[in-house]
Amino acid sequence: MKSILQKYADLLVNYSVSLQAGERVLIKAPMVAEPLVREIYREALKAGGIPVIDFEFEGRHAMLLENGKEDALKYVSPLYAEAMNNYEAYIHVRATENHSAMANVPKGKSKLFNDAHAPYRKTYFERTATLDMKRTLCEYPTQGSAQLAGMSFEAYQNFIFNACNLFAEDPRAEWLKVRAAQQKAVDLLNSRTNIRYKSDKIDISFSTEGRKWMNSDGQTNMPSGEVYTSPVENSVNGVIHFDYPVVQMGKYVEGVTLWVENGEIQKWEAKQGQDVLDYVFNEIEGSKFFGEAAIGTNFNINRFTKNILFDEKIGGTIHMAIGQSYLQTGGKNQSAIHWDMIADMTNNGQIFADGELIYENGRFTF
Repeated sequence: MKSILQKYADLLVNYSVSLQAGERVLIKAPMVAEPLVREIYREALKAGGIPVIDFEFEGRHAMLLENGKEDALKYVSPLYAEAMNNYEAYIHVRATENHSAMANVPKGKSKLFNDAHAPYRKTYFERTATLDMKRTLCEYPTQGSAQLAGMSFEAYQNFIFNACNLFAEDPRAEWLKVRAAQQKAVDLLNSRTNIRYKSDKIDISFSTEGRKWMNSDGQTNMPSGEVYTSPVENSVNGVIHFDYPVVQMGKYVEGVTLWVENGEIQKWEAKQGQDVLDYVFNEIEGSKFFGEAAIGTNFNINRFTKNILFDEKIGGTIHMAIGQSYLQTGGKNQSAIHWDMIADMTNNGQIFADGELIYENGRFTF
């Protein structure tokens, strides 16, 4: 029998990025994730691919921003540049022990780093939109992330593996079932152009005319389980409250409410983390417009963990992201940030498409 990490690696290499013979894949990961990286490397070789490893130690990026001078902050790794420009695949393994590592980083230094990497970020979004570069993002369990989620390490491991369908005899077959089920929602949404999210604390509408809803079925993210689009930038109007907290820039942000007019966020409030919101909306270009609107459908993810990779997929939620759009959906907003914010829809939540109720209390009605 394959170990759970072997099954994980098999799924990532042969399903999520469908690595083919001769294709180069950059595997970016923290050193703590080495057990999973070893198996990904093995599976990539077995597939005939050319795997290249980019390891980093815990807190490296925070150290760079805290101590680096201008030349270091503006320097772009040749490996990163080559991969973004030319590699056929990219697997990014996340594994964080200290979720507050970025809390004390000077924000001005982040701008120097972000500006230097902007051309490669633009290339990344363009190439992943066309699948010229196949990519996936995944999570390796750590004690730090388990603690952040309020779970024992063993329970957190099982949570991740179950969310990825790794306890199934054939995880790939399970994700193909997810693809088929979600396609029904995608087909309906793509036949409509006006969407409204509504609940006791939400009443926000937007147009998707000329845009495309996508079926996120475990290829670009693992786990997945969502359908998403980019709203027409100047069409978003109303108010939206996000119940779920998030760690952003190393700080805890909770109870966010946004007021939107003709696409632009005019006012923002947070019960906690107001300073983070103030910085993002005042200093980061493109952050006052939405890059994504989505519906979470993964009911294996049945609890909040403060990890956006999982939380945005929670069955019975919606999320909207400020900042960078997805080009594959037709989105046009560009920004150095893509921040997903999540709202519960299981209690009086509704979604209307061209005026028709299609979703109620966390579930599609069809």
